[in-house]
Amino acid sequence: MKNWFKENSAHLIVIAIFVALVFFYFTPVWQGQTLAQSDVVQAQAAQKEMFDYKAQDGKAPLWTNSMFGGMPTYQIWSASENNIGTYILAAVKTVFPQPIDIVLFYLLGGYFLLSVLRVRPWLAALGAIAIAFTSYNFIYIEAGHVTKAYAIAFIPAVIGAVIMCFRGSRVWGPVLLALFMALEIRVNHLQMTYYMLIALMVYVIFALVYAIRDKKIKEFFIASGLQLAAVIVAILVNASILIPTYEYSKLSTRGHANITKVDASKEKGLDKQYAYEWSQGVGETLTFLIPNAYGGGQRGILDEKSNVAKFLQSTFGAQMSSAQAAEFASRMPVYWGDKPFTSGPWYFGAGVLFLFILGLFIVNNRLKWWILTTTVLILLLSFGKNFTLVSDLFFDYFPMYNKFRAVESILVIAAILIPLMAVLTLNELITKADKIEKLDKKVLYTFIALGGICLLIAFVPDLFLSFKKKEDVQLLETLTSQVGDQAVANQWLNNLIKDRSAVATADAYRSFAIVLITFLAVWFFIKKKLSANVLIIGLAVVFLFDLWSVDKRFLNDKSFVEKRMVTGQAFQEREVDQLIRMDKDLSYRVIDLTTNPFSDARASYYHKSLGGYHAAKLMRFQEILENQFNGAINEDVLDMFNVRYVITGDEQKGQRIQRRSSAAGNAWFVDQVTFVKDNAQEMQAIGSFSPSKEAFVSEEFKDKFDGKRLGLPVNASIKLTSYHPDKMVYEYSTPTDAFAVFSEVYYEKGWKAFVDGKEVPIIRADYILRALQLPGGNHKVEFIFDPASHKLGNILTLIASIILGLGIAVAIYFSIKKNKKATI
Repeated sequence: MKNWFKENSAHLIVIAIFVALVFFYFTPVWQGQTLAQSDVVQAQAAQKEMFDYKAQDGKAPLWTNSMFGGMPTYQIWSASENNIGTYILAAVKTVFPQPIDIVLFYLLGGYFLLSVLRVRPWLAALGAIAIAFTSYNFIYIEAGHVTKAYAIAFIPAVIGAVIMCFRGSRVWGPVLLALFMALEIRVNHLQMTYYMLIALMVYVIFALVYAIRDKKIKEFFIASGLQLAAVIVAILVNASILIPTYEYSKLSTRGHANITKVDASKEKGLDKQYAYEWSQGVGETLTFLIPNAYGGGQRGILDEKSNVAKFLQSTFGAQMSSAQAAEFASRMPVYWGDKPFTSGPWYFGAGVLFLFILGLFIVNNRLKWWILTTTVLILLLSFGKNFTLVSDLFFDYFPMYNKFRAVESILVIAAILIPLMAVLTLNELITKADKIEKLDKKVLYTFIALGGICLLIAFVPDLFLSFKKKEDVQLLETLTSQVGDQAVANQWLNNLIKDRSAVATADAYRSFAIVLITFLAVWFFIKKKLSANVLIIGLAVVFLFDLWSVDKRFLNDKSFVEKRMVTGQAFQEREVDQLIRMDKDLSYRVIDLTTNPFSDARASYYHKSLGGYHAAKLMRFQEILENQFNGAINEDVLDMFNVRYVITGDEQKGQRIQRRSSAAGNAWFVDQVTFVKDNAQEMQAIGSFSPSKEAFVSEEFKDKFDGKRLGLPVNASIKLTSYHPDKMVYEYSTPTDAFAVFSEVYYEKGWKAFVDGKEVPIIRADYILRALQLPGGNHKVEFIFDPASHKLGNILTLIASIILGLGIAVAIYFSIKKNKKATI
């Protein structure tokens, strides 16, 4: 054991430094505070009903009625109790609470990857810092994209395990690949995993080419076979997530459209315009070097020293204090890039970028060509609508690529590969500087190129950048309406443009300083004025200072609040909420029109909301929004969803509630069933109808319906007698067979219906609701949600988790055995 500590002392010291770094960055967490993240708030609201029943029953229901009329809960949270990754993540989170654990995973993942590449520990630590502290890793945390952040954190570790396998590791390589891949999938952000697979696909192609060239085809296929087995285990470990999600995705907005649209490309996958909405601007790649070249974040940058604040103070000095002027200035949209808005820039570090560019000319390593090829591909894909030649090729023809939106987020791969090349560059300098031809010229030319760009932006920014955004036209109209004078509004906007230029200039000087320091450190090293250790430690300090200070612009102590304030402020119960909750009926729905109800889940915290917040609604629900709620809300559709209360009003006038007496109820018998031939006709039919009297049913359900048995529901009644999200019980009485419609979302992958314990087929009615043809008499109806995909997934997850656990134990056993032999 003493030998083990001695052999691994450097690694242990590095890990201790990482722990210290996250401790100092997130001191508010240790003081009991938490992040006020908008996406987390939305998730808490969406999960409220589910967790209430989990506390009551000991397990979470698989369905919730708190959003969009109803959806599976495993799309908003999954216990995954049989998954070994669940317990690993929980154990780390117990010691290192969120978001400390995320950044620690960033650091450890990067360190593992670089250690696999056999660079010295301190150099690997420098690279891990550069990978971990890239700006968007922290912006995602601040925004509440927690699952995305976790998924990014495990990508370097997965890449490292793949490299281990191709380098001949036949035990630890596959075992670690299975483990890291299982964790990557477990955190459940398939978009990040997919982007990682694109990078690994390019790596495997290069590995195959090298194997053919070196006549090592056999070794390549052995390594590939072991990796395939490891990936299969990792997938099966997450079967309880993947199988239900795959099943759901085909019925969601990520799957096929049910109604043919004019643009055939929209029938499967996401709408291209929607998917490309957040595309990286071609010119905006300048932020890789100069963070605020395009204004940084959307707001909050300008203060009392800004041109806008000074203009407001001088123009409205009598009516506006300096503090008010500063407040107005801080609300101004400083970002002027192609995206609708952004939380901040993709900044990789000016010094890191210097080493990356230098590495393209001096690194003699097979990985260089994979890094360069993948980085270029990633960059082209991130451009989306701004460079459609490559993006459209992937969107239209590459499997599953059209399932994901915000294509700029693929830059998370570049944020790993660019620091990786930077470390390889330093390693080349340290180990082979004397053998590199014209090294001093290459270093000098790289400095002139990057330093020159920084100085050009610093000295003549307006020559290269416009600092104007197309939305400035609307902004000018808004300012004009506020001040009542277009000339004053024009001056206001012109001062905002000056401020955009000023923040770019300031950061250009800053980046030049970082590039200069990096250049001087490398220059003095190659001139043998600095030792390798001083070079590494010095650059580690510079890179940490550089990236840390930029990250603090977006995620800092002000981002944290007392834990009780997050729930208290976000979900403060309003008077309208209290009044509605006085209605003790088992189930009814609410729509809150004081916000955008279909992109805000906060109403779900207290009510069964027709609205909500989720990236992948059921396709049928989305199509109802597009066809029935486009421009105006269809009251008939509200009736069929049993929307009893509408919340209206605003913050100034206060909220009001409208009780809708026309809501159809939890279930009802209809006088007439009309068949329609396709989805388009069914959608058109519910545009104007009386849901309590007539139901529209697609002809595809004719075999489940016997029209001869249908009678008029005279003196008939049906009532919800027991409510549970995934088990609803009704009692009814009707003298003849009748057709009942239920105000619940039709989802064929798991819902079953029983009449007095005997299963009966569920019919889809009114495009999205459940319906049953019921026998006459007094009977009990039960709807139970028990998807087979969930049960199968749990079984496979348990088996695969045991296999992975045994694999780790075997790898440890052989390692111990090998070490014992080595010491004899």
